[in-house]
Amino acid sequence: MEAPTHNFSELFKQLGLPDDPVGIDQFITSHSPLKSDIKLVDAPFWSEPQRTFLRDSINEDADWALMFDQLNEALRHPKK
Repeated sequence: MEAPTHNFSELFKQLGLPDDPVGIDQFITSHSPLKSDIKLVDAPFWSEPQRTFLRDSINEDADWALMFDQLNEALRHPKK
């Protein structure tokens, strides 16, 4: 059985954020760079429901892991 694969826009939609390319870019730009000592789930810009989704998905090793890693990377190393 193949694991479900999600894309960036699906993650943003799941988080209740604008999921179009412009909205995703604006979110990353406005919240970057995330300091290295802050875990993605502990970032101050998440609402409590968003934080809960992230934390639960991480704890359950959900199929969102790849997208979380990509989001984490994007927030730590913003586009130039």
